[in-house]
Amino acid sequence: MKNTQMRYLGRLLVYLAIFFFTLSVSSVLIARVIPVTVTPLKVLRLVENFPDKGLSVQSNWVPLHRINLSMVRAVIATEDNNFLTHRGFDWDAINKALDENREGGRIRGGSTISQQTAKNVFCLPSRTWTRKAVEAYYTFLIETFWDKRRIMEVYLNVIETGENMYGVEAPARQVYGKTAEHLNRHEASMIASVLPNPIRMKIAAPSSYVVRRAAQVRSLMSKLPPVDFNDPQPVVPARDRRK
Repeated sequence: MKNTQMRYLGRLLVYLAIFFFTLSVSSVLIARVIPVTVTPLKVLRLVENFPDKGLSVQSNWVPLHRINLSMVRAVIATEDNNFLTHRGFDWDAINKALDENREGGRIRGGSTISQQTAKNVFCLPSRTWTRKAVEAYYTFLIETFWDKRRIMEVYLNVIETGENMYGVEAPARQVYGKTAEHLNRHEASMIASVLPNPIRMKIAAPSSYVVRRAAQVRSLMSKLPPVDFNDPQPVVPARDRRK
């Protein structure tokens, strides 16, 4: 009887693993070709803010060719300098973050743009080892089935940029009165500067810290080589990474 139960449990686990693998790969393949307009974080924030904000969400999907290259350069400069050359995980940045965290300084993360995209699109916004494991799995999948252009396109459309605000098109319209296609270096650096905490750090009313950070982002942008998704090349070491 016990052996029968173990065999049944074993088959059940295999079926569940096959189901999860099939579902996850299918979802990644679908998200490769259609706009990603709903994410777990969006749904959670909508529920949290419903009493005050109702169903108001500022989010406008735009293809990458309609986002100014300055915005691409800004997020690469401040979030993931080696985005074009790594395969989803920047092990040098991860090791550096671990060393700095062990030394007792300000806690840093080693997350790449690919990892942040996987987290935003496919994971619940929790800080657990389970979420990190799922994030790593989906990072591997999007690096396998998407190209860098698509990862950047999704990232720039799903990142949280303010209260009930997602993607770079929304703050471009709401704060600067233009589309993301016409953002300049200064505006792109301001948007990139609030990404670590877009609820606390406001694009429309930037603190002195955000202004200084934006200036640092523009300095880092000037050190980047031309961003070419068809001809990736190594860039300068990463300055800052988020968890």
